[in-house]
Amino acid sequence: MRNPPLHRYATRPGFYFTEDGGADVVVRSETADQVWLSVIESLDDPSAFYQDAIRLFDVPNVPFVDQIREFPVCMRILEDLYVRETLFRMQGPNYGLWYVHIPKAWSGMRYGFRVDGAWDPRHGVRFNPYKLLLDPYAKGIDGKMELTPAAFSYECEVVDNRVHGSAFGNMSTVDSLGHMPLSVAIDDRDKTKHDDDPDHPHIPWSKTVIYELHVKGFTAQAPWLPEEMRGTYAGLAHPTTLAYLQGLGVTSIELLPIQAKQPEVFLQERDRVNYWGYNTLGFFAPEPSYATKAAQKAGAEAVRQEVIDMVRALHEAGFEVIMDVVYNHSCEGGVEGPTVCWRGLDAISTYRRQKNNIGRLEDTTGCGNTFDFTNTHVVTFAIDSLRYWAKRIGIDGFRFDLGVSLARLNGEFTQHHPFLYALRADLLLGNLKLIMEPWDLGNLGWRTGQFAVPFAEWNDRFRDTSRQFWLTDVESGGRVGRIGMQEMATRLCGSADLFATDPGRGAASSINFVTCHDGFTLTDLTRYANKHNEANGENNNDGSNVNHSANFGTEGETDDVTIVARRERAAMNMLGTLLLSLGTPMMLAGDEFGNSQDGNNNAYCQDSPISYLKWDWLYQPEKSWHMHRLETVSKLVALRKSLDLYHQEGFFTRLTQLGLLKPSSRIQWFLPNGTTPMERDWFDLGQRSFAMQLLDASETDILIVINGVPEDRQFRLPADNAWTPAWCSAESTGHMPGHGTTVENLKLEGQQTVWTVSVPESSQIHNLVERMQQGETDGATARQLSDALDADMAAIARAEARAAAERALHRHAPAPQQAAHAVAAATGARGAHAQSSQSAQSASHSASTGASSPNAATPEPQQQSEPQHSSPVDTAAEQATTGAETDTNVWTFPALSITLMKQLS
Repeated sequence: MRNPPLHRYATRPGFYFTEDGGADVVVRSETADQVWLSVIESLDDPSAFYQDAIRLFDVPNVPFVDQIREFPVCMRILEDLYVRETLFRMQGPNYGLWYVHIPKAWSGMRYGFRVDGAWDPRHGVRFNPYKLLLDPYAKGIDGKMELTPAAFSYECEVVDNRVHGSAFGNMSTVDSLGHMPLSVAIDDRDKTKHDDDPDHPHIPWSKTVIYELHVKGFTAQAPWLPEEMRGTYAGLAHPTTLAYLQGLGVTSIELLPIQAKQPEVFLQERDRVNYWGYNTLGFFAPEPSYATKAAQKAGAEAVRQEVIDMVRALHEAGFEVIMDVVYNHSCEGGVEGPTVCWRGLDAISTYRRQKNNIGRLEDTTGCGNTFDFTNTHVVTFAIDSLRYWAKRIGIDGFRFDLGVSLARLNGEFTQHHPFLYALRADLLLGNLKLIMEPWDLGNLGWRTGQFAVPFAEWNDRFRDTSRQFWLTDVESGGRVGRIGMQEMATRLCGSADLFATDPGRGAASSINFVTCHDGFTLTDLTRYANKHNEANGENNNDGSNVNHSANFGTEGETDDVTIVARRERAAMNMLGTLLLSLGTPMMLAGDEFGNSQDGNNNAYCQDSPISYLKWDWLYQPEKSWHMHRLETVSKLVALRKSLDLYHQEGFFTRLTQLGLLKPSSRIQWFLPNGTTPMERDWFDLGQRSFAMQLLDASETDILIVINGVPEDRQFRLPADNAWTPAWCSAESTGHMPGHGTTVENLKLEGQQTVWTVSVPESSQIHNLVERMQQGETDGATARQLSDALDADMAAIARAEARAAAERALHRHAPAPQQAAHAVAAATGARGAHAQSSQSAQSASHSASTGASSPNAATPEPQQQSEPQHSSPVDTAAEQATTGAETDTNVWTFPALSITLMKQLS
């Protein structure tokens, strides 16, 4: 066989088609003794290498791995698999790389590597030529691993679907061909194939609203799709799917991992799968199972094209595409795991090792292994993969799973890590959206806010603050809780305490979220006090036990209309906090209409209806609570996008060149009586009602009013403007702020659908809902909500009657008695001052709120009751001093609500 000069530089592994009809193949293995390229062909087709290869035959007591060492090119036939394997001896190592040029190559060619070398598990060396290995740079993958002894490099048995054997024992001599996935070559040399691609939307960070979804789960039960498109890339690209996303108003679609995946061994032993996909098999190849059956049958190139078409369709519809990626570990797991790729190629250079036991792997990911990002070649591999997805597939950004593990030097995190510099310095990647999950399971693994420009980060402090303020604190009585005004104000203002780490880094770096794929859905946060993961098969031991959730008196679903109403109000409070805070909001798909996972907060292994979005509510002809929520969420997203106050990336408080937080004149704070909070108010955990005014010289001012107590509350709004409510979380249960002394009641019954009200009739999603509603439906859910609202309104009427009577008594009471009533009401409404457990940590963000010191003790929490829509007796102190009943600037806000007020022109 002729061996022409290589056509590629010796710096990059990969499969490169050449002009002579062949290919250059390069792979890295720094410590191997010999590497072979293995090409797999069907016996139904003539071999492309017939003239070059020496045929091998079985020889008693001579393993085939000894035979292949004799010839540069050899071929063997495996009749039981009905395939032909041709092996090319590669040249090397040259700076750790092995090379070969093959005379013929084609798109769709299946191949892999066999690698020979030392077998010394206790020193981390596990070369085994009996194992056919994937190309780490493979652009397509065909097949999947079988749970058999062939998958493991050490001798073992699989008995009753369980693996038995020692990873430090003898080397396995079972050939893995036929039991493991194969690499697939894809020819993408055509430089003009992307010339007609739509322009990338390039949404500014300040205008970004992220929507996290699972490609399969989002459309697996979508009634508007034909069966063959459900759960696929093509289903997500369908016009009706895109119309739904446009109707919601989000800007950027974040996809759970779509790189090829493989279930962990312990899941395979239990006949389960890794549904989420955070266990990567191939970092260049898309996951085949999300493609249509037709594309899967056509092969890896058709699967890849379906992914490209999906991205194009999303771009044409105006959406960015952000991809969740997992470069912290591989699917091979710990040393007991299978040998699929990296372990067989060069385990020493690929994975981090324990300092005192090199035979064992360092694990900061909880998945058995951690890629060694102190190795330049591991960094290069990750950058090459990311560039491929951005340039060839069209991805607009990446969210890095367990980002702290990617930035550890000598075991410790540093924002100056070479990988982070490589990302930000790359001309392509440095201009994309780069989002870090700022924690891992290693030493000092919580690093929220510690990645520098240009990285954004998931803000878990925002998540926990929102949940505690609106759920667990309310469940404990709603008077005094763990979260007070100072902590809430800091999160509303963009979390400057965490993200104002250097001049130039803005609030958009904070990815605010209340829910994500990992944990309860928004609806389940309000239905379940405890996780219910029994279906996962791990005795409910998996998943987090700290959820800051509340069930409002009953675990799970209920027909109790009062509980249903309280839950819906709580859900809308959290969504309102999310979308009215400075920073970049991220929503979990399905939260906008109340999707539930039945209390499962770790559905990573549930490729089942538990994880799939449930669209049956679309069939209901009357407006159900699902539709009410969808309408209010889409309205809130539209309001956020319409306000220029949110279209800037700086904090309302700025970081000076001296590193000090500088308060801004663009924000003002008010207590319900219209006064500015005093120092003691910021740390008073009983102060749960306040207003935040955002000022803008060029547009309408807005006011965000939070009433965190379980009674309607009067607020004296700033007198420099006339105000009108633009959105309120209480809309979903039939209430709006009222101008004067009572809240306004809404009539929600009788409306047709959410979309006939808020979406033009010409919209595709309008037509979708109408089509869905032509079927038969059970109106029980709609009736339940209607009953809940009727009951709520009846309670309001009764409360108002009581309030009128009390006011009449007060008007005839002696002045000292009136004062006593006022003092009693004020004390009951506010509670005593209390010191925040986080006050010591909060000094850095006190400047954003004007706070500087904490106060004293906390009273016993009171038993929570349902939100009371009553007269403003609880604000009698304010009425006594401000004349609230006649003041045109007094508004009454519903109990436990968040409201957006706009200045009247």
